[in-house]
Amino acid sequence: MTPAISLAGVLLAVWALFGAQPGSAAVPTDYVAAECQHRLRPPEQVARDAERQPEAVLTFAGVKPGDRVADFMSGGGYFTRLFSHIVGRNGHVYAFLPEEQLKNCSPDEVAGTRALEHGVYSNVSVLTAPVGRFRLPEPVDLVWTSLNFHDLYDSFMGSANVSQVARAMFEALKPGGELMVIDHVAEAGSGIRDTETLHRIDPEVIVRTALAAGFRLEAESDLLRNPQDSHRLRVFDAAVRGRTDQVILKFRKPASASAAPAATARAPAVAEASGRGSGCAGLCL
Repeated sequence: MTPAISLAGVLLAVWALFGAQPGSAAVPTDYVAAECQHRLRPPEQVARDAERQPEAVLTFAGVKPGDRVADFMSGGGYFTRLFSHIVGRNGHVYAFLPEEQLKNCSPDEVAGTRALEHGVYSNVSVLTAPVGRFRLPEPVDLVWTSLNFHDLYDSFMGSANVSQVARAMFEALKPGGELMVIDHVAEAGSGIRDTETLHRIDPEVIVRTALAAGFRLEAESDLLRNPQDSHRLRVFDAAVRGRTDQVILKFRKPASASAAPAATARAPAVAEASGRGSGCAGLCL
């Protein structure tokens, strides 16, 4: 019998191949720490900081004043607000809400982002379009998606072509720009089996999809990993809610904009989800 290859082993092989390094975030910079304490942040979002660790996570991402950032499927606007405070008046944040989510999910899921369309967040633009038409007015330094990548495979998103969406993220970035993906971890080897039922995804799917779009895997952080999570419960289950095992993956668009997508033959292609329930994103955001 051939021994099973662990996800950790596969990722370490990819890091070695593409020069990426596992690790945790550095000590938060002064501006990230200060903006996480901004007085305009809603109290209910501040209350989630202990579980989401924004200072450490955003420091790991490297977001800084003056950056252009796209918050893909921004939901309640938790990170959108933080980006707005950090990038400042010389930066800009594009909060993207797919039309499929607006059509099929509760308005409560995106109310936090919608609230930013009017008010003091003048450096935030809320964009809507079919997910397959994700486009930005200008190239950005960072495309960010938190606890949403798994939703791309679910029925409420229609027949989303995930490979196409990943390539659109690649095209949205400046050369050398970064894609940051955070998501709930599913059992190793499960692929997209649990995206709609448990709202989890095998990180290997994310890695493979990003590499095929042209990205290079730069680093993974263990900031939000939880070895006590069995990966068998829905992320809304009281036993794990707010404490799920989460992967943080940092990808880089090569400095050469003409770079071709990375070839990868280390795992079979993932089939698009079909014939499943109509579950929505719920409160993953």
